[in-house]
Amino acid sequence: MRNRYEEGILREIFPSKEEERAVEEMGEKLIAAVASAAGIPAMVTGSVARGTWVKGDKDIDLFMLFPPETEREELREKGLAAGYAVVEMFGGTAAEKYAEHPYLNAVIDGFDVDLVPCYQINSTAEMKCAVDRTPFHTRYLKEKIAPLRADVLLLKQFCKAGGVYGSDHTTGGLSGYLCELLALFCGGFTEVLSAAAGFRPQTIIDIEQYYPDKKAAAKLFSEPLIVIDPTDKTRNVAAAVTLTKLAEFTALARGYLAHPSGAYFTAEPQVLFSKEDFTSAVTRRKTALVSLTFKTPEYVEDTVVPQLKKTGESIASLLKDAEFSVIRSGFSMGKEHSLLLFELKSETLPAFTIREGPPVWNTENSKRFTAKYAQSGDFAGPWIADGRWYAETARKYTEASALLRDTNTLFSASLGKHIRVSLEEGFEVKTGLLVWDEEFSAFFAGYFTKTASSIRKMQAAERDAGDPDAVCDTMCADKQGCLHDEP
Repeated sequence: MRNRYEEGILREIFPSKEEERAVEEMGEKLIAAVASAAGIPAMVTGSVARGTWVKGDKDIDLFMLFPPETEREELREKGLAAGYAVVEMFGGTAAEKYAEHPYLNAVIDGFDVDLVPCYQINSTAEMKCAVDRTPFHTRYLKEKIAPLRADVLLLKQFCKAGGVYGSDHTTGGLSGYLCELLALFCGGFTEVLSAAAGFRPQTIIDIEQYYPDKKAAAKLFSEPLIVIDPTDKTRNVAAAVTLTKLAEFTALARGYLAHPSGAYFTAEPQVLFSKEDFTSAVTRRKTALVSLTFKTPEYVEDTVVPQLKKTGESIASLLKDAEFSVIRSGFSMGKEHSLLLFELKSETLPAFTIREGPPVWNTENSKRFTAKYAQSGDFAGPWIADGRWYAETARKYTEASALLRDTNTLFSASLGKHIRVSLEEGFEVKTGLLVWDEEFSAFFAGYFTKTASSIRKMQAAERDAGDPDAVCDTMCADKQGCLHDEP
């Protein structure tokens, strides 16, 4: 039995019959267009094919099925050609995108359509590329998931509102396919949350029981959540879920089960910082900011974001090795520029650092240490304390910004391939209040007001409990027939 919040949100997110017919008809037209343009079969995959799409989502994944004997280069060429021909038939617009091979993202009659070439194979054992697996997902789930359609929609909306939906590198959360498998395995929305409330790192879900001994699965997969793909036992459907998002999902589930509220289904509006907000936050924190900005590489988000993360972590290590105390760091991929931000206890350090030497009774090493530092003349030392030699020596970098501006040091870091190219073209180092840039106002808001989604939902639920009308205001476009006033 669903509670009033779940019934209310289902009325908001369940597609109408008219929408369903429109999507179904567009899918049929696209399949016919592929047959006409390229003489090959095609199929609609994803949530649209399985009936698990949320109202208002007009995304169609169309997979064009090429014979398995087609060469890879031929698949790329013919796939794009077929895609462009289909788009032209409908008078749409298209842009090329790249995964394992290129595909088209098009806008056709108001629908967002991905036209993806793949191989028509009989089993995932015959896969030639990763996308060949996708049609099998649809075939496996289409009938099985039908009785759980409402549960899947609730779970997807719950995850979207909680910020844990999306397997892209920026989010690191649950994919739509993963939500469907969880609903199928657990038996419903509430059952998924009950299970998620008890998740621990390396939780294993194996619907088809490919691995009767879970230790065998644990040896093959190292991710925080392991959900074996029913169509391919070598794949973890939850591989993209980070430990942070798994923990957040668990916290959200516990919060909702303890105190159900419409807030858990309501997306939060994006918060933007003004320059005044930024100045106030930085001044209040009394820390030091140092940033690195550069042109965003011309690649898709899923390519750039992991490289930004890797680069930021490596530069933070450089700062720590130079004895700067890094409190926190972050990154943002903007349309024009990208930002790496480092928050330090202080942007400056003393002119010297203390070198710890060997114990005095370590004769050979003592000779080398004293010979080296007695002649340096930098600062004090060598001296003996607690049986060891010590000396003060000049520090290479007394300012964090100087370290970042030194290209020899900066480029010694482990930089993402495309990030390195952008940095070689030029970059800018800023400190303190000069770090402000309106392009990153949303990032700054998120950074300086960072709070777990589960906590924000709990706080919103508490507000709703004190103001019942707030639930309707956030959930119900039309209060007529609203169930929230029922006892």
